[in-house]
Amino acid sequence: MNFRHRRSEEPEINLIPFIDVLLVVLIFLMLTTTYSRLTELKINLPTANAQAAKNRPKELNIIVSADGRYLVNAQQVEGRSVELLAAALSRQAGTAKDTIVIINADAAATHQSVINVMDAARRVGLHQLTFATQGQHTGDTAAAASEP
Repeated sequence: MNFRHRRSEEPEINLIPFIDVLLVVLIFLMLTTTYSRLTELKINLPTANAQAAKNRPKELNIIVSADGRYLVNAQQVEGRSVELLAAALSRQAGTAKDTIVIINADAAATHQSVINVMDAARRVGLHQLTFATQGQHTGDTAAAASEP
């Protein structure tokens, strides 16, 4: 019997299988992850809880339909250009430059149609703009004021 003490080596952790397993898990996660949710923007549009707008004499109500037609104080504007819209605003506002322009845009109206209204109001010198919104629960309309 040999009772000599052998020198025992310390146990060693083999890292190569561990790295192999981690690489397989990493490849699996890369292949099964969907990135489509990162490209979507989920926004909450603001709602207005203001009182219903009262009819005031120095207001111009402009309605923008979904197909881009304009009505200024319930009178249809012939054409869709900014110049024609500016002429209609000038006729309706007269010489009063403190007139408030209320934009009632359809939800399906293009941004360009609304920008055209804002540009026409600027050209005529009407700088007080508001946007009509729909009430949160009742369906009433209210105006949200904005000034440059």
